Amino acid sequence: MRPGSICAVAACKLTRQALRLFHRGGTALPGKAARLFDPDILKRVSEGMEIIVVTGTNGKTTTCSMLENALRAGGRESLSNKSGANLLSGVTAELTCNATWTGKPKTHYAVIECDEGALKQVAPLISPKVIIVTNLFRDQLDRYGEVMHTLDEIRKGILASPGSILCLNADDSLTGSLAGDVPNPVVWYGLDTPTGEEKEPVLSDARYCIRCGTEYGYHYHTYAHLGGFFCPKCGYSRPEPDFAVTQIEEMNTAGTRCRVRMSAAPYEMEITVGLPAVYNLYNAMAALCACTAFGLPAEECAASLKTVHSSFGRMENFILGKTSLQMILVKNPAGCSQALEYLSSVKEPCRAVFALNDRTADGHDISWIWDADYEKICSSGILQEILVLGDRAEDMQLRLKYAGADTSRITIVREAREALKWIEASPVPVFAFPNYTSMLELREAVRERTGEKEFWQ
Repeated sequence: MRPGSICAVAACKLTRQALRLFHRGGTALPGKAARLFDPDILKRVSEGMEIIVVTGTNGKTTTCSMLENALRAGGRESLSNKSGANLLSGVTAELTCNATWTGKPKTHYAVIECDEGALKQVAPLISPKVIIVTNLFRDQLDRYGEVMHTLDEIRKGILASPGSILCLNADDSLTGSLAGDVPNPVVWYGLDTPTGEEKEPVLSDARYCIRCGTEYGYHYHTYAHLGGFFCPKCGYSRPEPDFAVTQIEEMNTAGTRCRVRMSAAPYEMEITVGLPAVYNLYNAMAALCACTAFGLPAEECAASLKTVHSSFGRMENFILGKTSLQMILVKNPAGCSQALEYLSSVKEPCRAVFALNDRTADGHDISWIWDADYEKICSSGILQEILVLGDRAEDMQLRLKYAGADTSRITIVREAREALKWIEASPVPVFAFPNYTSMLELREAVRERTGEKEFWQ
């Protein structure tokens, strides 16, 4: 390795060590330091590795956790950017810090979460064996713009890595359109069964055909614009998935039991996913699809889904005093509505925390909260009390008022540590729905109280 590359590795490792002495994550700055000495250091420290990259609007972190769990269950050591630093600097930091001082990878496998806009920078440097695209929803409009721009960014990333196998969500008309634009081999996953009562999507970021502009029809839908879509004019429609849930047999707060069809198998398989909610079924199918494309046994991967645990801030469970707390990150209308759908399925009285910031990492435009279905939970009758928290707490309170919440039962606080007092005093379970930076603050306060690991651990 040339001197500049050796300096890059040293700069990365030493910067992270220094930052973590002060309990800083060291998730991005070390990567920036490394790239000052060698802009292509990521390519050098990932050489020879087999890598799965996960991108898309929702589900990246949880899908990565499922993939890591599958690799670990099969005795395969892997690394990942579990801190959530998924831009070029964060990915560079993770792989470089996990290389030797001479830049040789310490592990053969890696699972990398990648921001949609960063895929075009990251993919050509690490040459992933598999790329998963989970879904495309409207998210952070002030950063990404509309979904068509995000789709174009992902397309650029895939075109920069033509040897990668694509695992695409067959139920997403936007994600599915990528197959016709790139040379990569494609494997499909999805749900063959509806999960809602409506035949047409209530919330849709892709109402019209991406090819001819005609409004889609649906044989069934799962949530948002996902489901059995078809264009009545040009014929563009949902492809037949290679991996699909055919029947949901039981779903509760502990997880989901379902039946799965795989094109390569002559029989359906019953599997258990250790996380609840419909969107985690999509994450599970993405992981199963990718593991098989990666060359791992399907049965082994399917079995590992039973033991998957919640990841950082995504349906993560805590005990505060005698109170149980579940934290569910929400950041766009589609994901938030699904999280609220999950809460509405809880059959016992509970309390809720809604936390909202509008910082750069969140997106400064918070108008998306008016498109999320808070009405479902405010009309369900299970919420005893509500706490609102964050820089835009008043906006959140107003949204809940218009959704039908009793404002006399809404409390506003400013600091995460104040929220902990309210949570610990609750006689019933508490569910927290923070967006990104408010999740970091709330989780850090919980970590200090419970002794949980740092976010970068």
